[in-house]
Amino acid sequence: MSQIPSETTLNLEKERKEILNAFRGLMRASKDRNKEETKLIRKAFDVALEAHKEMRRKSGEPYIYHPIAVARICAVEMGLGPTSVICALLHDTVEDTHITLQDIEDLFGVKVRLIIDGLTKIPDVFDENASIQAENFRKMILTISEDFRVVLIKLADRLHNMRTLGSMRSDKQLKIASETKFLYAPLAHRLGLYSVKTELEDLSMKYCESEAYTDIETKLAKTKEVRARFIRRFIAPVKESLAHEGYVFDVKARTKSISSIWKKMNSKDIPFEEVFDVFAIRIIVDTPVELEKSDCWRIYSIVTDYYQPSPERLRDWISTPRANGYESLHTTVMSPQGKWVEVQIRSKRMDEIAEKGLAAHFRYKESPNEDNKLDRWISEIRDLLESSDADAIDFVNDFKLNLFNEEIYVFTPKGELRVLPIGSTILDFAYDIHTDIGASCIGAKVNNRLMPLSYELQNGDQLEIITSSKQRPKDEWLRFVVTARAKSKIKSSLNEERNLIAQDGKEILERKFKQFNLRMGSENIMFLEKHFEMPTITELYFRIAKGKIDLSKLREIDQVNGVFKVEKKPARRKKKSIQDYESEFVSMDPKKATLRIGDDFQGFDYQMAKCCNPIPGDKVFGFITVSSGIKIHRFNCPNAVNMMSKMAYRCIKARWKSDDMVERVAAIKIIGIDQFGLVNKITEIISNQININMKSISFETNDGVFEGRIKVLVYDTGHLEQLTREFEQVEGVKRVVRWGEEESEYD
Repeated sequence: MSQIPSETTLNLEKERKEILNAFRGLMRASKDRNKEETKLIRKAFDVALEAHKEMRRKSGEPYIYHPIAVARICAVEMGLGPTSVICALLHDTVEDTHITLQDIEDLFGVKVRLIIDGLTKIPDVFDENASIQAENFRKMILTISEDFRVVLIKLADRLHNMRTLGSMRSDKQLKIASETKFLYAPLAHRLGLYSVKTELEDLSMKYCESEAYTDIETKLAKTKEVRARFIRRFIAPVKESLAHEGYVFDVKARTKSISSIWKKMNSKDIPFEEVFDVFAIRIIVDTPVELEKSDCWRIYSIVTDYYQPSPERLRDWISTPRANGYESLHTTVMSPQGKWVEVQIRSKRMDEIAEKGLAAHFRYKESPNEDNKLDRWISEIRDLLESSDADAIDFVNDFKLNLFNEEIYVFTPKGELRVLPIGSTILDFAYDIHTDIGASCIGAKVNNRLMPLSYELQNGDQLEIITSSKQRPKDEWLRFVVTARAKSKIKSSLNEERNLIAQDGKEILERKFKQFNLRMGSENIMFLEKHFEMPTITELYFRIAKGKIDLSKLREIDQVNGVFKVEKKPARRKKKSIQDYESEFVSMDPKKATLRIGDDFQGFDYQMAKCCNPIPGDKVFGFITVSSGIKIHRFNCPNAVNMMSKMAYRCIKARWKSDDMVERVAAIKIIGIDQFGLVNKITEIISNQININMKSISFETNDGVFEGRIKVLVYDTGHLEQLTREFEQVEGVKRVVRWGEEESEYD
């Protein structure tokens, strides 16, 4: 009699079939492979399946689904080849299982080993220590100059982790989403992976700004049918003309991403209904490379035969592609319904590069030696990494400067085109040409007019750099350069000069020691460093050379057993430092390290952050500042992403005490149409109808539009919402939102 299989056996069998189906789907999606590559992909799958067989993800599903999904993103969404698919399947084996790098090399060869080694060297960027976090990111950027596939696979890995972030704890969700928004999305943008960049931004917003995300998502869903009808009517005459001209083409309607809409609403201070470019029309023409430019301009002519274009909104990235290889012709035209519509015109080749970025760019290169902007950018990364002694956090900040910046186009005296970020100065241009030219630059002739180093370059400027052998880099240069290359080179030069000056200071100290018959030992130097409260010995020497430290005080110092001692001043009560907070916080039990607002917290001071003015009912967290104790911030505070991504180890859990009925300051901004008696109505609501105390009020009117800023004392978010609803009922009021003051989140 045959045994009836158990429920567990049936579930495992079902899982096995689902895993095999997922792998078959990957194989169908992986194109351009020969028989040998097909065998290697199957072997990689078998090795990964066996290595991860006992592992499960936070969601409870078998771990092998993750490498399969990452490999599919590499193949389908990035257009990478078989080697990348193999590496994606194996990307976690060396770090998480018994498989070694030598095993990988024996089974799949040296190239796969090198990529897996690169991936293994990069742990998840998020870490409890900011400097380690930055150093890990630096390692990842380093791999761009070795094998760009390492970074692309890492981006695919992050994208799948973000897609499955729902199974994580809420605090982990916020930290990982903040880090993704801060580092990974800009990196995807710089590598031309626009689809990946957009999805990473949207998923980050889903967890960092969940209410705003859901609100916009709902509004987009409600207006979907209306948009679809509008697009069909708009494109119909254009499609007819293109077909009549004999073009082979495709037309797509692209809805603006939720995060982009949110950015537009915030930057323009407008509601969703006033964002006019919620979607764009994309016309993709299938044409030979030599006809791309002329065909795109001809299609532009056909579009503008039907619809009036806006001259200010024409963007020609066909004649001058962006630094990451992006090519397209953009125009914004007026529809018969009175709505502006963005139209993007590009070839099939341009569209693939726009969607798949760096991977497609390398596939379309005509020659391995062809000069191109992405190769030049990778060369700049190498230059940036040459300074091995640079602080890792500074490196991340400098590198990130150039990830999202828009570009300007300027020319050398001989007409050579140079692409720089918007905001670049003459000094940025000089360093872009050569480090020595930047270091000796004293100014430039811009369009034949003499301009200072700090002059901000404009599109189309032609520059002739003026140098002097007597010029040296200065500290103030760092205030007006914007490119990572210029910042890195200036800092390197300043450090070299500082070290030379410090050497002079060391010699001065040696002479003084000899004069007073004191021993120049390391213990004595360290004592002086501590006595004069210097952060480093180099800084001590530097201050001595600059005359900032009076060495005549050495007469007052006695030498006892080779160690200095001085007359101690009365001890002052030392204020708790950031190190005190950090060391005590790190030593706590994580489950108990939650600040309960209204109770004492381990003897630490805390206060409400002015940048977001949290009140009971808001979701909040604590941030350990440098000099002001712990500050309480809302999760949707403008500074939250920066703090959680850069300084997550200084963020602590916080919650409101349920019986904490204390009045707190809430700041409200009211925007509307100016009307007689409006201020009286608003103040009446505050004082009479709601019985709320008003702390301050100010109104400004510009061309009939008023903006009021009010600070009131409320008990919680429910109390505030009641007041907000009352304001919204006043005739002329269009929007009521919360606001905060500008302040440094690290103070």
